[in-house]
Amino acid sequence: MLDEQLKTQLSAYLERVQQPFELVASLNDSDTSREMLELLQTIQSLRSDKITLRTDGNDARKPSFTLQRTGSTSQLRFAGLPLGHEFTSLVLALLWTGGHPPKVEADVIEQIQALEGDFNFEVYMSLTCHNCPDVVQALALMAILNPQVKTTVIEGGAFQQEVTERGIMAVPMVYLNGQEFASGRMTVEEIVAKLDTGAAARDAAKLSAKAPYDMLIIGGGPAGAAAAVYAARKGIRTGVAAERFGGQVNDTLGIENYISVIETDGPKFAAALEAHTRAYDVDIMNLQRADKLIPAAQPGGLIEVQLANGGSLKAKSVILSTGARWRNVNVPGEAEYKNKGVAYCPHCDGPLFKGKRVSVIGGGNSGVEAAIDLAGVVAHVTLIEFADQLKADAVLVNKLKSLSNVTIHTNAQTTEITGADGKVNGLKYKDRATNVEHTVQLEGVFVQIGLVPNTEWLKGTVELSKFGEIIVDSHGRTNIPGVFAAGDCTTVPFKQIVIAAGDGSKAALSAFDHLIRMPVVAEGAKAQVVQPEAVAA
Repeated sequence: MLDEQLKTQLSAYLERVQQPFELVASLNDSDTSREMLELLQTIQSLRSDKITLRTDGNDARKPSFTLQRTGSTSQLRFAGLPLGHEFTSLVLALLWTGGHPPKVEADVIEQIQALEGDFNFEVYMSLTCHNCPDVVQALALMAILNPQVKTTVIEGGAFQQEVTERGIMAVPMVYLNGQEFASGRMTVEEIVAKLDTGAAARDAAKLSAKAPYDMLIIGGGPAGAAAAVYAARKGIRTGVAAERFGGQVNDTLGIENYISVIETDGPKFAAALEAHTRAYDVDIMNLQRADKLIPAAQPGGLIEVQLANGGSLKAKSVILSTGARWRNVNVPGEAEYKNKGVAYCPHCDGPLFKGKRVSVIGGGNSGVEAAIDLAGVVAHVTLIEFADQLKADAVLVNKLKSLSNVTIHTNAQTTEITGADGKVNGLKYKDRATNVEHTVQLEGVFVQIGLVPNTEWLKGTVELSKFGEIIVDSHGRTNIPGVFAAGDCTTVPFKQIVIAAGDGSKAALSAFDHLIRMPVVAEGAKAQVVQPEAVAA
């Protein structure tokens, strides 16, 4: 099950286990059960003084196993094998159950422990989903810290009947007490905020009480992180307010074109961005969505950013780096069947469509890459491109055309995504040359048609292009004094991670130059001027 190198690494991790606990397996005669038993026996053998194994579990989901700390009533269960992307989740669950402290802020841990009520979570994941581990780890930690939280992690491939019966067509999918709770990537802070209804008001009050920043960055993607690092290195008071640190990078699978980093993935890169930023004296405020920008009333005055939770932050300079999000195709059926056959991440949700028919909307690099990826999993892929030819790189187009289970329609306009019984059953498109409408019978639609900037909240304040991008000059300046912008939300061409990072650095340097040239508003200590004669003496 585990090779010797992985066993050695796992053994080193398990040395951190401080408290005894037991693994209780519920097994049957399936191959997956035999593999699970082998995995659990390996884990137990590597730390037999702290970990015991029982195989007398009688849970309805087989194969599955629980992690149970001695003397605790916590309930955490893995149904199916937590391998692939979820092996890290298993290792962390073992460590946390064994008393190793999690790398989570103390106030978040207090919030989890203070939750009152009965919370029975079921989270469905796939082993190839790079968005799932954050959710799995968050809910696992909550079950370990609070006995009123029960979490079951379900590998969809091992429980296909459940997935079908519940109509799950996207992961991660979370149920709370039998009802749909959330889907997609979520951090532990986001989950706790949804459960703790008073958290937003308390958070707003804390934010509004903060002292003004020299430089406030809105957005925590590559541009925002770079801006924060450059600002902090100048020794000025720096803050970052972001919905989620890393931004859209979190949803990117492979990254192979960031210079000096040969290969990584989005979640790792996003974690590295945050770690680098936290290495400096930067006030990071996650789960914060900006709602309004109020320019300074006078030169040298404070700029205000009002937040969606009612809080407010002030600063002498502001950098807008709010990034962009996946563009919707905006046809009937898209919103209705989102996560019910309409998906945006082929790497995450592709395995759920194994052996089925799907469509990809979009003929750029993202669309063609998605179609190639899906072709190795699904029965058939139909690619729909609005233009009269595919826009992807030639090498990708040639690869796509070589696949026998792919059909390509160019000069085709998607007009509707159809469905029945709560899930997708087809797609309609119009041949733009003949105006004839066609219907494709399928079970899934993956939308891959580019990005839209997250700038709606700035309309009427900052000058925007016709595409909603923030108009900036060569120094990242906007039309408002003291307000700069960087990254995918701006008019800078080529939306790439490396370009966004460079833009963020440039915007921070420009903002710092603005700060040192600002008029002095209040009296302060004056620098001592030493006369040349005194130096000579």
